[in-house]
Amino acid sequence: MTNELEERLVAIEMALANQEKITEDLNQVIIEQGRMIDRLVKQNQYLMTLAEQDTVKPLSEETPPPHY
Repeated sequence: MTNELEERLVAIEMALANQEKITEDLNQVIIEQGRMIDRLVKQNQYLMTLAEQDTVKPLSEETPPPHY
């Protein structure tokens, strides 16, 4: 193998290793974002449940304050 071909092969191998590292890093980010989304969905469901339980009555159903 000529020196020029060997240098090109080394450059290609280095570029491939760099791409593999970037792909792995991005995969880890995606995994963490998935976990964060799961937590946020659970929090949102909990808050929606609280909001449904704490409904405001229509004015006609409210008892007047004691000073009336």
